[in-house]
Amino acid sequence: MQVTKVDPRILRTRKLLMDAFIKVIQKKEFKDITIKDITDEATVNRATFYSHFQDKYDLMDAAITEDILESILKHLNHYDKLNEETIVKIFFTLTKFHTKKCTEYSSQCRRSYGSFYSIIEQKIKKELGELLYSLFLKQQPNLDLEALKIGANMLSWGIYGASVDWEKNSTLSAEQYIKKALPFIVTEINNFKG
Repeated sequence: MQVTKVDPRILRTRKLLMDAFIKVIQKKEFKDITIKDITDEATVNRATFYSHFQDKYDLMDAAITEDILESILKHLNHYDKLNEETIVKIFFTLTKFHTKKCTEYSSQCRRSYGSFYSIIEQKIKKELGELLYSLFLKQQPNLDLEALKIGANMLSWGIYGASVDWEKNSTLSAEQYIKKALPFIVTEINNFKG
């Protein structure tokens, strides 16, 4: 199978459009952003925009996946075993994401970020679920695949939910929070293993 090499100019232009989108979302709410706003910021024409993306929703999806989500996933994809250490590292990766998300955007970030936060959350939980499923599959290959998938999804939502709870409701440090939560998570993982 031959691998097709993508022209670096195409990659640069795509990145330029995504960066322009991130800059524009700092100034305007997503619903108010036009293609012209993005192309003006990127200094490209509409035809160039449409040769890379179908619309602003497609661009938003790419920006979330390629910019935000990939920065999280690069920290998660090197685990080969599901244990306490892995759970703690996943939790810390998510808490870093929560604390960092607004520093990467402007002072209007809360309003703009809210426009696509649910999409980011959905993608993170999906990717985290797939990671945990692959770890469960490595450790328990003889268990029912549907049970492994359900367990992985429940755990991914639980860890993600804990990171959101830590950000919004807790006065504890991330280290203190996960230390208190870990016995419950590990008990459930150990029960799942049988």
